[in-house]
Amino acid sequence: MSDDKTNTGPADARRIAMGEDYEVQYWTEKFGVTADTLQRAVNAVGNSADAVQAHLQRHSH
Repeated sequence: MSDDKTNTGPADARRIAMGEDYEVQYWTEKFGVTADTLQRAVNAVGNSADAVQAHLQRHSH
């Protein structure tokens, strides 16, 4: 794995790394949520991107 800072997508597109600012920015933009909302979703269902997306969709109404 390289430290190429021009690659702003996640290192593993299946997992959300809340400790990495660029990943938080990527996922908040992808899901259209705030970092706090993303963190609450990760806390609720874990860091699987699919699980977080499903959780956010269920709770967006």
